[in-house]
Amino acid sequence: MSRRILAIAGDCAVGRTCQQILCPEEFHIEFCENPTAAVKTALTGDFEAVLVCETTSGFDTIQVLRQFREAALRARVIVLGNQPTVEAAVAAIKEGAADYLHEPCSAEELRAALRRIETAAPTDLVVGGAEAAAGCQGFEGMLGACSAMREVFALIKRIAPADSTVLVAGESGTGKEMVAHAIHQHSRRRAYPLLACDCTALAPTLLESELFGHIKGSFSGAIATKRGLFEVAHQGTLFLDEVANLSLETQGKLLRVLESRRLRKVGDTAEHEVDIRLIATTNRNLAEMVKTGAFRADLYYRLNVVPISLPPLRARLGDVPLLADCFLRQFARQMDVEAKGFSPEAMRQMEIYAWPGNVRELRNIVERISVLYGGIRIERDHLPWEVREAAPSGSTTELPNTWEEFRNLKRQIVENLERQFLIAAMKRSSQNITQAAEDVGMQRPNFHALLRSHGLKPEK
Repeated sequence: MSRRILAIAGDCAVGRTCQQILCPEEFHIEFCENPTAAVKTALTGDFEAVLVCETTSGFDTIQVLRQFREAALRARVIVLGNQPTVEAAVAAIKEGAADYLHEPCSAEELRAALRRIETAAPTDLVVGGAEAAAGCQGFEGMLGACSAMREVFALIKRIAPADSTVLVAGESGTGKEMVAHAIHQHSRRRAYPLLACDCTALAPTLLESELFGHIKGSFSGAIATKRGLFEVAHQGTLFLDEVANLSLETQGKLLRVLESRRLRKVGDTAEHEVDIRLIATTNRNLAEMVKTGAFRADLYYRLNVVPISLPPLRARLGDVPLLADCFLRQFARQMDVEAKGFSPEAMRQMEIYAWPGNVRELRNIVERISVLYGGIRIERDHLPWEVREAAPSGSTTELPNTWEEFRNLKRQIVENLERQFLIAAMKRSSQNITQAAEDVGMQRPNFHALLRSHGLKPEK
C-alpha cells in the first residue's frame, strides 16, 4: 500500500521535484502550491507525512508549523529549508517539525527522513491513549513487556542525556533505528537534527562524500561543493546504519574524525570542527570481524562505548501477542474497520513461528492480514502459509555458548513459564484476581505484583 504524503511548496518546480524523487518508491505524493489551501488539505486528509518546502517567495514556514501544532496535526512534518543555518533548523523543530533538511538535499536524505517517520509512526498510533487502554507497554514507539525489552527501555533513558557514542546490535528488523530515534528524542540534542546514513547504500567514495562532504572539482562529477552529514548534523545526532559494511579505508577516516572532532572534506586541505553525537548499528558481530581483520579494532572500541543489544523476536517470549494486537488495532484504525482480534489458535501458531524477519516481519504480516481480512476475527487459516505451517521446535533454542547466554536463556524460559502460568490461572478464574490467587495458593498482593511484572491485566 502506498504511503500518502503531502508536499507544500510555493514554487511549483520544488513540489514536482519531490514527486519525481518519491513517486517511483512506495509513496503517493500530493502537491499543493497555495499554503492556505495546503494547510486545510493536511488537516483534513489522512497523510503519513507532510513536506514543507521553503522557497524565496515569502513562504512563512514557521507560521505553517504553528497552524499544524495548534490544530494537533497527527502527520509528521519534514521541512526542506533554504536557510543553511542551525538556527533555522532549531526554530522549525521547536515549532513541531520532526526533521529539517537543507536544500538542496539528496534523494537519499529525503528517503531516509521518511524512513525515520515510518519507524516513529507507531508512537502516535499506539503509545497514546489506545495503548494505555489496551494495556500495551512501550517506549517511543517500541513495544515490549518482556524483561529484555524493559531493560533496553531503561538503558535508553539512562544513557540518552549523555553524549557517549552508542553501538546498537541486533538482527535485521529488531528496531535498531527506533532505538537511535529514542536516544535522540531523550537527549539534550533533540532540538537539533537527527541524520541517518545507510552504510550499505553507497560505494566507498560516494559514502565518504556523503559523510564528510567534498569541494567542487575534487573528483569527476563534483560540480559543486557539498556539505557532509557530519557538518549538517552539527550539534545534533548522526546515525550510521549497518556500520559493519564500511570499507577499511573509510573506517580509518571515520576514526580520525571521532577522535579529533575535526573533519576534512574530500579534496580539501582545511579542517573544520564538528560537534555531533554518534549512534551506530550493526546486525553482524563486530568483535568477530575484528578477529578476522575485517573491522578495525580501534574503531570498534571507539564505537562500543555504550553497547545496546536488541533481542530477536523469537527470544522475546510473550511479546508476539502484544505486538500483533497493537499492530492489528493500528491498521484497523487506518482502514476504519473494527479490530476483532486473533483467535487463540491463530495466536498460538504465531507464537510458534520463529520470525526470522523479527518485528518488521510481524508488522508486515499483520498489515497484510488487515488488508485481506480487516473487520473479522483472524483465524489460523487466515495466516500466511509459512506461519500457519510452522511446527514447534524440538528444543527451546540452540544451546548457549557462554555463561551469560545461559543466564539469559534461563531467565527467558522462567519468564515464559511464569507468564503462561498466570494466563492459565486467570482464565480458570474468569479473570478474577482474588480467585486466581486463592486457586494457585498465593497471596493476592504477590499474585497481583507478578501480573504487573508481566504487563498482564484482567481481560474485559
